[in-house]
Amino acid sequence: MAGTAGTPGTPRVLRAMNDRAALDLLLEHGPLSRTRIGKLTGLSKPTASQLLARLEAAGLVLAGGTTEGRPGPGAQLYEVNPAAAYAAGLDVSPDRILAAVADVTGRTVGRYELPTPGRRPAAPVVQQVTDALDGAVKAAGLDRSAVHRVVIGTPGAFDPGTGRLRYASHLPGWHSPTLLDELAAALPMPVEYENDVNLAAVAEQRLGAARDHEDFVLLWNQEGLGAALVLGGRLHRGWTGGAGEVGFLPVPGAPLVRKVSRTGSGGFQELAGSQALAGLARELGVNDVPSGPYTEVAAALVARAARAEDDDDPHRRLLQTYATRLATGLASLVSVLDPELVVLSGTSLTAGGEALRDLVRDELEELAASRPRLAVGDVTEHPVLRGALESALATTRDEVFDTSR
Repeated sequence: MAGTAGTPGTPRVLRAMNDRAALDLLLEHGPLSRTRIGKLTGLSKPTASQLLARLEAAGLVLAGGTTEGRPGPGAQLYEVNPAAAYAAGLDVSPDRILAAVADVTGRTVGRYELPTPGRRPAAPVVQQVTDALDGAVKAAGLDRSAVHRVVIGTPGAFDPGTGRLRYASHLPGWHSPTLLDELAAALPMPVEYENDVNLAAVAEQRLGAARDHEDFVLLWNQEGLGAALVLGGRLHRGWTGGAGEVGFLPVPGAPLVRKVSRTGSGGFQELAGSQALAGLARELGVNDVPSGPYTEVAAALVARAARAEDDDDPHRRLLQTYATRLATGLASLVSVLDPELVVLSGTSLTAGGEALRDLVRDELEELAASRPRLAVGDVTEHPVLRGALESALATTRDEVFDTSR
């Protein structure tokens, strides 16, 4: 009957489900033989052969090499066709836009960094975005039309009601109410926008410390202090996209900051943000505080402090005090959300490694009733960009790998 092709249980839908299962196995394991795919999916050899022929004809898989190390002729191996689709991600910060393109297997094939220094953008934001994307596309040896989808990560979040970027007053040029429409008109592919810390959580959930976890908090400390909340396997963004903007959180030990949207800061940010580390170090008697951008200074101080073992060493006192300050704000999140896991991410946290993790855990056990496991983030190389790519790839695969149509 016409119109029933998409009904659950019909042959077309069952074939599509088997196709997707096989493609996911190839993504997970790499090249596999027909026999191995049959065993992993539970399909008979003839059905597995038909499936692979169908996917090869659709351009989704390639016949590659053969198995080795066994008597007799090797079995034909199949792999996902990397060129079946491409996706892009952008990581936007006040001083640069980092763009990358990945093939459908997840391998990064092109990357480009566009400097954007100064309080006022040298070029309109739309031009900055297209220039950064085109740079990555060119580095991949492609053209813009090859990119199936783009995910852009920024500080703050675009309010779904107004389209304006909120919670990111430090990002010049990104606050026009027409910006999203202008970007949609300039780019030929679908574009999604996500908070940068949320994308770091996506990267950890897909590739890192939060893999197989559906309830976790990612605490981020780099240019700003923030959190990502994953509840029931899904990102919780809040009514205006502001869930996790914990830098604005009033905390003991810091002056009560009022009109936080105007000042662009809050108690937790002032207490434990990266910009507070240099001053705290000097207060505690650290004499060799390096100079440079505050994010780099903070990471260097924390890394050095993590190596100190003597409790009388001012570097050790710095790490202990920093852990107490982090736990002070984190206790509120843990008390409200009761997550299974807390991931510490961003350079001002990952630089402390297990030493900082252990101190934060011990402090948190005294400040909060629940006992989440704490872990240091595993995705330390451009986690926001990696999360943007993973997010774009997930949707791209759902669309490109759907053989039911």
